[in-house]
Amino acid sequence: MEIPRVSRPFMPGYGIAGPDQGSGLLDWSWAADRLTASRNYWVATVWPTGRPHLMPVWATWDDSTLWFSSAVGSRKTKNLRADPQCVITTDASDPVIIEGRANAVTEPAQLQRVVDLMNAKYGIHMQLGYLDPAVNATFGVRPARVFGMRDADFQGSPTRWIFDD
Repeated sequence: MEIPRVSRPFMPGYGIAGPDQGSGLLDWSWAADRLTASRNYWVATVWPTGRPHLMPVWATWDDSTLWFSSAVGSRKTKNLRADPQCVITTDASDPVIIEGRANAVTEPAQLQRVVDLMNAKYGIHMQLGYLDPAVNATFGVRPARVFGMRDADFQGSPTRWIFDD
């Protein structure tokens, strides 16, 4: 995976320390570890009317992509097909927040990779047929921007990573 550009996010009014103060800028490996270890993720999408929509999912991080699936008829899938821009976050404790585009995948090799990752992570026995594109949409989100912060150092740890297209 490419190494992103790193900086402090612009957070006026929160007393955020300079990049060399507090914990300093977090290393990308900290964010990747959190993306790998998190059990639950929250996916934020937008209805065609502009109304926000937020739902939890299971997902898996694969070096540069966060993978998850959702029923074809679900609101998440409908929203992402209309507008693939989304935000995904780990839980609120030491959060990692991804901004990116959800790309639906249908190639059997990619779907098998997602099945293998999900089975290993969650200790389940999902079969490839579960991700049949006619039933469940499988999305991969490559981050454009990522934010992270440590609860124990809210003012000294906020970090932003920007990936070049």
